[in-house]
Amino acid sequence: MPVTETEIGAARERLDAHVREILAWHFSPETGCPFWLEWARKNFDPRREVRSFDDLVAKFPHFQDEWLRDLQPEVWVPAAYRGRPYNIFETGGTTGMPKQRIGWDDYKIDYEEFSAKLSDEHFPRGAAWLMVGPTGPRRLRLSIEHLANFRGSPCYFVDLDPRWVKKVIAEKKFDIARAYMEHVVDQALTLLKHRRIAGLFTTPKLLEALGEKINLYEAGIRGVFCGGTAMPPQYVRFIVEEVLEGRIGFYPTYGNTLMGLAASVPLRPEDHYSITYYAPQPRAVLRVVNPNKTDELVGYGEWGRVELTTMTKEFFMPRFLERDEAIRRPPREPYAWDGVGEVRPFGAMEKQIVEGVY
Repeated sequence: MPVTETEIGAARERLDAHVREILAWHFSPETGCPFWLEWARKNFDPRREVRSFDDLVAKFPHFQDEWLRDLQPEVWVPAAYRGRPYNIFETGGTTGMPKQRIGWDDYKIDYEEFSAKLSDEHFPRGAAWLMVGPTGPRRLRLSIEHLANFRGSPCYFVDLDPRWVKKVIAEKKFDIARAYMEHVVDQALTLLKHRRIAGLFTTPKLLEALGEKINLYEAGIRGVFCGGTAMPPQYVRFIVEEVLEGRIGFYPTYGNTLMGLAASVPLRPEDHYSITYYAPQPRAVLRVVNPNKTDELVGYGEWGRVELTTMTKEFFMPRFLERDEAIRRPPREPYAWDGVGEVRPFGAMEKQIVEGVY
């Protein structure tokens, strides 16, 4: 069933109401954080001037990632959370000082909402999971474990350091990168051999490497929850048909520390293995904008840069330009808002991108 104009309008009304609620929270002295209260003193009071998401786009500048790198995390603590210890999460694979986001319960809410999109056939409740991916300071580790626990399941972990892999690849030390990937895969194989595991979270490249070593279905895997950026259609087809043999549920996602988790819609024959993700509105909004004039959306079916707005009581981040590009896609059941298709690193066609284990 196509999404109706009535459904799209209702979703937009919910989003506009959420915008007003979040701005009232972050720009009120009783609840807001030092950064946004100071910003309002220097600029304007959004509680008075922003009544809709369109107003937000028109009036707010792009959020600068340097604010999350350079400022101490205390400036982001809402007054309503003062005195409550927080988690500090770092963004993924970059080197140097990483962006940091603090948080309390957002990762739990994001992944509990995502749980409803997982089939019990592919991720049986109570059956163990395995995460093969970056843990350490990243939100992902706690999020995956919480998702598994929320479904009544335990979760095993194999850690990896994407910063190290990116560094050695950038230095053209490909033998070291291959040896490290083999080390990670060997640890995963040991767990799959000795423990009963039904659900797997990993990156596309590590999934492929695992599939070269064992038959994942015969090893007990029934569902794969896969995170990573560049998954072009021909690669998705290879994963679905060759690695997973059409027998294992495949759930690609587009997520990060700053957004949460955008789920993909199930693939249809007419998609030709082209993945589309939909943000968890109204908590986060994804737009695909003209890279040279970021106030403008590109047309449906056109490539543009991904712009993210995150709006929770823990964290407000308007109009952040991601280092990703995507195809703008129209609403599709059950989502009454735009999606992003075939996400890949920004400028992927113009320059070589070091993606490491992603």
